[in-house]
Amino acid sequence: MPRERVLLVHVTLHGEVDLDDGAEFYDLATDSDADVLELIPVTRSRPDPATFIGSGKVQELAEKVRETTADLVLFDRTLSPIQERNLERALQCRVIDRVGLILDIFARRARTHEGQLQVELAQLTRLRTRLIRGWTHLERQRGGIGLRGPGETQLETDRRLIGDRIQSLRHKLQKVAAHRRTQRRARQRAPLPTVALVGYTNAGKSTLFNALTQRDNYAADRLFATLDPAIGRLQIAGQDAVLLADTVGFMRDLPTDLIAAFRATLEEVNQAQLLLHVVDGSALDRDTQMAAVESVLREIGADHLPVLLVFNKTDQTDEPSGCIFDALGALQAINISARSGAGLDVLLQTILERVGRAILRIELTLNPEEGAWRASLHRVATVLAEDFDEEGKIRMVFDIDDLAWRRLRAQMHAHGCQAPEATSTIPEFIKEGDWYAVE
Repeated sequence: MPRERVLLVHVTLHGEVDLDDGAEFYDLATDSDADVLELIPVTRSRPDPATFIGSGKVQELAEKVRETTADLVLFDRTLSPIQERNLERALQCRVIDRVGLILDIFARRARTHEGQLQVELAQLTRLRTRLIRGWTHLERQRGGIGLRGPGETQLETDRRLIGDRIQSLRHKLQKVAAHRRTQRRARQRAPLPTVALVGYTNAGKSTLFNALTQRDNYAADRLFATLDPAIGRLQIAGQDAVLLADTVGFMRDLPTDLIAAFRATLEEVNQAQLLLHVVDGSALDRDTQMAAVESVLREIGADHLPVLLVFNKTDQTDEPSGCIFDALGALQAINISARSGAGLDVLLQTILERVGRAILRIELTLNPEEGAWRASLHRVATVLAEDFDEEGKIRMVFDIDDLAWRRLRAQMHAHGCQAPEATSTIPEFIKEGDWYAVE
């Protein structure tokens, strides 16, 4: 199949900092097997509601399309359906925005049945609002006698069919999520702590996963090289094993529909006791990449989990491997090279310190409607004291394994119960009446 001839439009708005000059967008296009003819930079004070880049730039772009006989124009922005339609009419070729390009790459890379379901759901959710693009030829029929209305009828039919397919996909993904929960419960009975790798796409997560677990999963120097999560055992000398989870890479302006579709996969992140935020230390815009990852973590409700910052690819920088401390002497990050292995010994020791096991004593007050958590605590903890006040609140003191408490606390947070952080290991005594209240 011949490669599509593509023009890239990289738009920068006034006040924005553009560190890569469209390099990431160029990589996205080439990763989708496009023949990139030219990257066209455009600077604007604000987006044009009709075409995003304004009528003058549209005319220049249309001339460029005719000169190069381009098949497709890709925009490094999210376009509205109206903007896409207006641009296609003016340019006389297909127009796809950044979201459409990312979805196309995901569709090409999805290998498992779950991944294919997730990508199709995201594509159809997006397509449902853009159906008018596929039926513009029917607009010519609206004025004819006996031909009024078929375009609208066809659109309604397609929306209904797409809606039915979306419901079917969501039902199938619910089954996948249930299967994952069953697998997770089996792992939790072990019980082994879980460490999840998160980070910007192409930061080196899969290479680090292979280096730590001695696996040979697919890893490549390309965006979104792996989409499907992988879990392996990380054996640290003299200690219990740790489960290490590799996850899909994040990116700035990642489509919301795609995050929603991959929510079942990203649940592995929410269940982890520690997140390793892997950062490409050689990237010029690494601060922007870190902010994008933190934004996605907030969106999936994982921003409350402990994070260890790991700067990868020291083999491509002048930074030495090892720990980075702040002015107060606290560990800030670890420099490593997953490819050469530099700094991995320090990383393993730090992981062990962060997920090490201990017995904690917790003081907690539950509201009357949170009695289910009381039952959970009786199953996994040793309850030392329990009392009910006049308002029906349940006051508890209990000893609990560190790993079990982290898992239970993450579940409580996910359901709106603000459980406290552990403040100490087993103390010598408990002051009577000294309780921790939950608002």
